[in-house]
Amino acid sequence: MPFVSDKEAADALAQSYQTLRQEIGKVIIGQDEVVRLVLTAVFSQGHCLLVGVPGLAKTLLIQTIADSLDLSFNRIQFTPDLMPSDIVGSETLTQQRDFQFVKGPIFANIVLADEINRTPPKTQAALLESMQEYAVTVAGQRYPLSRPFFVLATQNPIEQEGTYPLPEAQLDRFMFNIQLDYPSYEAELQIVKNTTSDHKPSVRKVLHAEEIQAFQHLVRRVPVADNVVEYAVSLVHKTRPNTDRGTTRATQLLEWGAGPRASQHLIVGAKCNALLSGKYSPDIEDVKAVALPILRHRLVRNFKAEAEGISVEQIVKELL
Repeated sequence: MPFVSDKEAADALAQSYQTLRQEIGKVIIGQDEVVRLVLTAVFSQGHCLLVGVPGLAKTLLIQTIADSLDLSFNRIQFTPDLMPSDIVGSETLTQQRDFQFVKGPIFANIVLADEINRTPPKTQAALLESMQEYAVTVAGQRYPLSRPFFVLATQNPIEQEGTYPLPEAQLDRFMFNIQLDYPSYEAELQIVKNTTSDHKPSVRKVLHAEEIQAFQHLVRRVPVADNVVEYAVSLVHKTRPNTDRGTTRATQLLEWGAGPRASQHLIVGAKCNALLSGKYSPDIEDVKAVALPILRHRLVRNFKAEAEGISVEQIVKELL
């Protein structure tokens, strides 16, 4: 998909985004901000963690986005007995008495890790290499994954019995932690009407793998003013307790602050947010637009914050 200039490519991305929203909106009602964040992660080469109670269409949302993109899609239902080989694949003995690698479901462009906290850490760790290195290693042999590659994981925040919370090191690999809330009354009316009839809306494919990769490279080439980068890095430094640039509030309420990966994601996310809004360069408002889902899972509250019922969202809003 050759473009004459980056400006033309940026206009094409903004137009493609609007078309994607229309197609996804045929199935997903009233989750505009969630759809925007997931697509921002797709164009930013990031992974997403979707957290919400059962029945909020987390799985349907991801499947619909996969349908609108001409990409291969696999769903993995995480359970307590899932093994790493069930995700990455394993070597099997053929009739010719030699070993052949059989690829697991991780070998797809979009991987839905459904209820990722239901499986033990050993299996969760099988995702680590693929999310960071875009490859898996089995029996000493490295197998690259096809690009683009995204892990979109879901979590149920209610039921914690028999679950394995993701360690901070793995949480940090997710660009966004997106919280899904209950739909509004009007949106739920429309959802019920749409889903209790015999009509099944079809979603047409809007973008192909090559186009998505071209847009990913475009996002990286977007120029950013120094004051925007300084604002993003300063915001992350404010979250670090007992440091020179950490705020008094962070020292009072946080055990740990965000690391450098948060600063990187803030800038890449701001770049993409600007392009989706029809702008050619991000400003501080674009950083603020992506700050909460980027910082939400990177701040660890201390006992005082938990005892007083002060949420991470409240702390981030104070810092902003």
